[in-house]
Amino acid sequence: MSQTSNPSILLISGSLNPDSNSRILVHAIEQALQTLDVQTRFLDLRDYPLPFCDGDSAYNDPRLPELSAMIREADAILIGIPVYNFDINAAVKNLVELTGSAWENQVVGFLCAAGGRSSYMSVMNFGNDLMLDFRCLIIPRFIYAVGNDFLDSNIQNADIQDRIQTLAKEAKQLALYRKTTR
Repeated sequence: MSQTSNPSILLISGSLNPDSNSRILVHAIEQALQTLDVQTRFLDLRDYPLPFCDGDSAYNDPRLPELSAMIREADAILIGIPVYNFDINAAVKNLVELTGSAWENQVVGFLCAAGGRSSYMSVMNFGNDLMLDFRCLIIPRFIYAVGNDFLDSNIQNADIQDRIQTLAKEAKQLALYRKTTR
């Protein structure tokens, strides 16, 4: 494949924690995608301190046009999401609220890091919101990892590593499909 025919996948690290396990997941899938000749772009929400969506003046933030363009132009989006209190973190939800229509008809996948195994379905409401509000195609596989899946800023669980490879392959296929049907 030529470089221009490869899909482009936006990788979003949604954690604001500098020692984030969800960011480790995003970097792992970034490496997997690059071995598949997928172009990636990395968006770390720590680099974009956004105002809380207030339904009013927050939409005037000067960073929003750039973020909206990054989301809109991607052939697929994979989001690393920390799970807090049985739900996705507020920073990711805030990004979606502020960039709204840029998400329309996007392919979206999730890589979640949580403190315990009980929150494994926490991303489902968010996925449903994206499907219903923006007609996103949600990749039916997602990564869910907990603290003991990591050691010294590395993924130590072989099953998680295998699932990252599978998600990378499926994200590439769906991104290629979206790229050809735009």
